[in-house]
Amino acid sequence: MKDRLNGKKILIVDDEPDVLNALEESLPMCRVTTASTFEQGKEQLETEYFDFAILDIMGVDGYELLEHAIKKNVIALMVTAHALSPEHTVTSFRKGAAFFVPKEQMGNIEIFLNDVLEAKEKGHHPRSRWLERLDGYYIKRFGPKWKDHDKEFWKKFSYYA
Repeated sequence: MKDRLNGKKILIVDDEPDVLNALEESLPMCRVTTASTFEQGKEQLETEYFDFAILDIMGVDGYELLEHAIKKNVIALMVTAHALSPEHTVTSFRKGAAFFVPKEQMGNIEIFLNDVLEAKEKGHHPRSRWLERLDGYYIKRFGPKWKDHDKEFWKKFSYYA
């Protein structure tokens, strides 16, 4: 599994040093750059090439960084603890995120990144395995009807994924 990620350049932007450290330690096969502020993350995106950007939503204006990443053709994954909700999940996907990761699940970041790369290799949407990986987590966290707030999005989600 690590072969796909070997040597990939990843930018991680989060205002929590322990999150930056944990994610960096989870990806020893990658070349990781970290940033703890919006300004640092934006500068990195503007001046360097990255295969991936892992962006916190709160604290570093992750949605605006997501826009910058997309303009630079960088695959973006959103991570969050405070903005963990079905609504923020939908917003992240609508704004172009390839994956949405609850911080409680960031120990699986290698799996999620590999899912995205595998999907791209096969010509599938990068988020094609998201629901398979995290639906059970969302059911436990938000209840079995967690998709009801935006049924149309989730009906189309599987089709486009």
